[in-house]
Amino acid sequence: MEQVETQRAAARGSFGEVLAVFLRLGLTSFGGPIAHLGYFREEVVHRRKWVDDQTYADIVALCQFLPGPASSQVGVALGLLRAGKLGALAAWLGFTLPSAILMIAFAYGVTSFGGALDSGWLHGLKVVAVAVVAQAVWGMATSLAPDRVRATIAIVAAVCVLLWSTAFSQVAVIIAGGLIGWRLFRNAPALQISALYVPIRRSQAISFLVIFAVLLLGLPIAAGFSDSEALEMISGFYRTGSLVFGGGHVILPLLESVVVPPGWVTTEEFIAGYGAAQAVPGPLFTFSAYLGAVKSGSPNGVAGGLLALCSIFLPSFLLVFGAMPFWDQLRARISFQAALRGINAAVVGILLAALYNPVWTSAIETTEDFALGIVLFGLLAFWKRPPWVVVILGALGGELLARLT
Repeated sequence: MEQVETQRAAARGSFGEVLAVFLRLGLTSFGGPIAHLGYFREEVVHRRKWVDDQTYADIVALCQFLPGPASSQVGVALGLLRAGKLGALAAWLGFTLPSAILMIAFAYGVTSFGGALDSGWLHGLKVVAVAVVAQAVWGMATSLAPDRVRATIAIVAAVCVLLWSTAFSQVAVIIAGGLIGWRLFRNAPALQISALYVPIRRSQAISFLVIFAVLLLGLPIAAGFSDSEALEMISGFYRTGSLVFGGGHVILPLLESVVVPPGWVTTEEFIAGYGAAQAVPGPLFTFSAYLGAVKSGSPNGVAGGLLALCSIFLPSFLLVFGAMPFWDQLRARISFQAALRGINAAVVGILLAALYNPVWTSAIETTEDFALGIVLFGLLAFWKRPPWVVVILGALGGELLARLT
């Protein structure tokens, strides 16, 4: 109890504090969801020490289990632990709004931004993502896969994800890692985990999970009996945010099926928005804000963009709020700690696989790219430069290489 009270006191951050931290992350976190986890780890674990590496890995493992945007859910969970439900909202607002605003602006016809999609600075940001993910893999492997058995689990997990690239492969690999860990580490010493004060009671958590299920089942029924295009829109985007495992680019087929067949968005508009989404920081799920804004018929514009954005992210809040109290209790049990050893090693393997595809394959095209990546990695890992500085230097380096070649 004393440890929980200590953690409760330490976690009394404010809405403004969490908003400021995640707004900076939202402005500088390029490179997709795996890179986002690297940025979060550097900022929240190393620089600010809100949680330790073990707790952070446990949160990442939980969010890999849940459907929806994993990196955004990790942010919501970190904000929840730091400053309660308002902290969760602050983390989401800070991380999401910069890219959402840019995507809505693009929907209003800022087509000149599209000309930057193949520019040198954008390619430099992709190289930054390589350095960020490489540092995250190295750091997490050191603490979460320090012995031969867990290193082997991580390597096998990476191989499986690379060779079996489906929406459910990551979930299957994590489950397998948990089973192996439970079998091999049952007699290992108990982990000295940090007791977490999750400011949500179990009864409240169950309520959030019930609301999630009721909306998932009830919104399509309500939309079917209504002529409201807004309700149909809420239903489609909520369903997408509820059923996508793996996040990131996996969301595209479901989004396309929601907005293109009804004639809300043309195929050309859909592809143009997807291209623009690659050039902005933050979560790819803010593509929904563009789709809601560019949509034909009411609601559209700013109102449509915000409606689509909130609808697609609402399941993440309900699932994280519903799962966190039970997850914290589970992770304190000896048998579950054994499973977590395997799960965390598998998470390291998933990050290792993502370092190659899509992060490395989309960024390292030439010897010069590799050289830039080495420099950026050194700045992060050895010179301990903050990520936002490395982002700026990476963009400048990418533009310089483009002009020289």
